[in-house]
Amino acid sequence: MIWMPAYLAKQLGFGLTKSAMWTTVTILGMMAGIWVFGQLADRIGRKPAFILFQAGAAVSIVFYAQLTDPLTMLWAGALLGMFVNGMLGGYGALISEAYPTAARATAQNVLFNIGRGVGGFGPVLIGAIAAMYSFHLAIALLASIYVIDIIATIFLIPELKGKELD
Repeated sequence: MIWMPAYLAKQLGFGLTKSAMWTTVTILGMMAGIWVFGQLADRIGRKPAFILFQAGAAVSIVFYAQLTDPLTMLWAGALLGMFVNGMLGGYGALISEAYPTAARATAQNVLFNIGRGVGGFGPVLIGAIAAMYSFHLAIALLASIYVIDIIATIFLIPELKGKELD
């Protein structure tokens, strides 16, 4: 989501104040998304909640990139933030249930920081693709990453809802 202010300024001519407002709304969407994700994960399970939010992220990124009306972008930005960042609400529970107590803190730190390290290249990669090819190709790449996430979740992540922690 770090690409959004630059996108709003370059593609739509928004100034710093306007892009800051849209970024704020997206962050509010993220906050709501984290809460909604946690509620869903506890009710329907971790795996289905992740798949739902990953699909929502893929769709909302593509949808958002097509918008030009400022008011629509404001509301869509909240949804974008909800789906793209809302999954943060489930990582702790998922990792806690997947690892025994003796390894839990290490697993949390290693997995979160590997994700941060790899994810740190995202803005550079998306920016390079947008500069060399097009913004729409860069957005399509982002959406395809969520599709890959869905496939990985289906085949690699066990459902652990209600598992007793050891």
